Amino acid sequence: MGQQSYGPPASASIHNAPVPERVRDHGGGLARAEARFGRPKERWLDLSTGINPWPIRVPAPSPDAWTRLPDRDALDGLLAAAGRYFGAEPAAVVAAPGSQALIQAVPRLMPRGRAAILGFTYAEHARCWSLAGHDVAVCETLDEAADAACVIVTNPNNPDGRQVDPDRLLALSERQAARGGLLVVDEAFADVAPTISVASAAGRPGLCVLRSFGKFFGLAGLRLGFALGPPGLVSALEDHLGPWAVAGPALEVGATALTDSDWIGETRSRLAAAARDLDGLLGAHGLENVGGTDLYRLTRTAHAAALFEHLGRAGILVRPFEPRPDWLRFGLPPDAAGVARLRDALGSFIFPA
Repeated sequence: MGQQSYGPPASASIHNAPVPERVRDHGGGLARAEARFGRPKERWLDLSTGINPWPIRVPAPSPDAWTRLPDRDALDGLLAAAGRYFGAEPAAVVAAPGSQALIQAVPRLMPRGRAAILGFTYAEHARCWSLAGHDVAVCETLDEAADAACVIVTNPNNPDGRQVDPDRLLALSERQAARGGLLVVDEAFADVAPTISVASAAGRPGLCVLRSFGKFFGLAGLRLGFALGPPGLVSALEDHLGPWAVAGPALEVGATALTDSDWIGETRSRLAAAARDLDGLLGAHGLENVGGTDLYRLTRTAHAAALFEHLGRAGILVRPFEPRPDWLRFGLPPDAAGVARLRDALGSFIFPA
């Protein structure tokens, strides 16, 4: 099919397939938890997200970062730092106000067609590709996605941590390029599993990589994310996002954090140890380990709904999944007090007979 072109799809194509409902709680919904359980937000132990509870410490942004429009030199500095961190050329990197903005943007720049998503995974992929007019199929295997114009893979997967070998993904991207298609690899949690990343291959046709900043670096409120792709897609995304897409403070903080190799290495080790400890705690209280990453653990129990309610009454928020009612996802407790609080709450839960 040749080289892919990017841009808004022709308005003549009408998509009639139902759009998945928006998932109202992706984690971190303390206001809703407060209303449901009657506990003030400040008294919650929030384990519902996959965000590093030990954020990186960086110098405060310069005063100009708050009062002036974001500077092109600052953006170039961030892209250079991101390129070094991902092992890619800066020209292959686009910065955005969060990876969610890119999850929404990429489908709008692709010609409408069949989009195959390797599931069960982050629900916003299916929703955003459907909203952009694509015919979306959620597949259990990559073989089922063989005829799709666009294939979307979250690697490692959220929430079960499933991993796809990077060589297989690169081979798939070559096949997609040959037929004018695209492989989108969402690497939101790849900072804790860098060996499976394909970001260093960015720039080749047929491959788009999405990266989150806030999860691993613990600064989700900063709203910073990256797409890595071939020149045509990079240019289309830049046009779509427009000038000054990333705030000045985010440009400075992101560039500083991405170059702090000591913190990055130490944090990977710290998160891995904390995840192992959490596995032991959850397993000791009868929860089956389904998987996850070093930023969260996924468990299975037939009593997930009752346990969610029990933990909620104890002021501990975890992540349930409506399509998987026997699953609960646990983030990492931030300190010894949080671990003890979780241990006590799990220990007081009486499993129904």
